[in-house]
Amino acid sequence: MYLITVFGNLLIILAVSSDSHLHTPMYFFLSNLSFVDICLTSTTIPKMLQSTQTQRKVITYEGCIVQVYFYLLFAGLDDLLLTVMAYDRYVAICHPLHYTVIMSPWLCGLLVLLSWVSVVSLFYCSALGVYLSFTAPHSSHTSAIASVMYTVATPMLNPFIYSLRNKDIKRALKRFFGMETFRKGPFTSG
Repeated sequence: MYLITVFGNLLIILAVSSDSHLHTPMYFFLSNLSFVDICLTSTTIPKMLQSTQTQRKVITYEGCIVQVYFYLLFAGLDDLLLTVMAYDRYVAICHPLHYTVIMSPWLCGLLVLLSWVSVVSLFYCSALGVYLSFTAPHSSHTSAIASVMYTVATPMLNPFIYSLRNKDIKRALKRFFGMETFRKGPFTSG
């Protein structure tokens, strides 16, 4: 799952940076989201994989503080980018002629609330489930599954949800890897 997360998100960054047609705010936000998702999973998963391989589940106090700091930083950035993306799409769809001038604080607050509730609910519900379940009897297997859901599954699914199903991204990746041939015919320009 970690490799899929890194590879999928790197593909998005590669497609956006290599294709000038994708140099728009929406794709700028998507490539930044991909970068943050790589960073988010890279703060916890490598240590988890090492602990699993060595059967030594120990982390220093300083290492734990650094890991928590960067995890919270990247999780916050992830949420902020999702909010900005939601706002960007809202303005682009509902007010395309006023796209560059609409920046109401009230609307921004509303979009933050809607983004918090809808887009990030998987992340927070599973995270709360893990941390609040310590008071109730539970199995470590259940906690591990919930932890994987919010640390790996969400960042792994973001490229597929937001980008890799997108025609523009697919076309940019085909161009990058030389898989798209441009045939000139009577109905094509250029």
